Amino acid sequence: MGDESMQGRRGGKVRVAVLFGGQSGEHDVSLRSAQTVMGALDPARYEVIPVGITREGRWLTGGDPFAALTATSPLFALGDGSAPVAPPAESAPAESGVPAIFSAGVDVVFPVLHGPMGEDGTVQGFLELTGIPYVGAGVLGSSLSMDKAMAKTVLAQAGLPQAPWRLVTRKEWERDPEAVTDWVGESLGYPCFVKPANMGSSVGVVKAHDPSEMPSAMRQACRFDRRIVIEQGVDARELEISVLGNDEPIASIVGEVIPSNEFYDYDAKYVDDRSELLVPAPIGGDTMTQIQELAIAAFRALDLAGMARVDFFMERNTDQIFINEVNTIPGFTAISMYPRLWAASGVPLPELVDRLVGLALERSLERRRAL
Repeated sequence: MGDESMQGRRGGKVRVAVLFGGQSGEHDVSLRSAQTVMGALDPARYEVIPVGITREGRWLTGGDPFAALTATSPLFALGDGSAPVAPPAESAPAESGVPAIFSAGVDVVFPVLHGPMGEDGTVQGFLELTGIPYVGAGVLGSSLSMDKAMAKTVLAQAGLPQAPWRLVTRKEWERDPEAVTDWVGESLGYPCFVKPANMGSSVGVVKAHDPSEMPSAMRQACRFDRRIVIEQGVDARELEISVLGNDEPIASIVGEVIPSNEFYDYDAKYVDDRSELLVPAPIGGDTMTQIQELAIAAFRALDLAGMARVDFFMERNTDQIFINEVNTIPGFTAISMYPRLWAASGVPLPELVDRLVGLALERSLERRRAL
């Protein structure tokens, strides 16, 4: 990529708008990720423009958007449990706030919006209309990967291994919960995992150990989506890998998660700090290579760009590998696997965010060249 592509529109610093917050259940995680990303962008090369989105969908267009949102986040509570004092911030609905923000000469947008209304192709579609380069997957890849059922369907078509699963709608469950429960017992068995189709960070995910736990598991998952994925429970190690690139992606080394809870749920990821992350994972070289190849194959099958974290299961008794999920805007918190795996692979955080900005600009130039 030529040096001119990494210069701002006026030949100075590259102006990077970092989007954070959002309307999904992962609002608080987004704030932590954005804090890491903004801190890693070299101030000698980049001018960071923080752009906050409230839980109600209002875009913060003035003041200190980050301070305004963290003041209401439980993940940023003070030592005594109280909330920090937020400075006033000007806000606007998206239809007026968005044009005001992006008319200021932004060179590239770095979305750090986890979950629906940010990671699912909605914001990506808007950015396509503005013509501003942005970090990460496009509309199609974002939408497919955010929807667990659609991602599983595409990955199955590509011949990639997965644990058995089924999609159930909320209406289908409400109409005949006994039929769904019986089918799960006969076809998938217990335990099983019940997941909202469109959500990340394990929000709404419940492990049902037997039929009696299905009603509460389904109630929890249905709070977040009308489409629910029910997946066979596999006694497995949880492995994760990071992918970086556009048309020629590369994969990091593999890491392993030892969750503090029964599985790697939201609390184990972000709250209790007791989960153990092994980097690199204690696996053989052949297994490492196999997972790297599967991760790149999944990245390409879903038409991704920029970044992705691909999560795997390795069955304990057989060492069989299954793809679990693909995340197009992975966590960037201080303990998140995506940046940790790249750091252990020789790409420290400042270089990683620099590459991601470069990949966004490269992809924009390539798309314009094809027109």
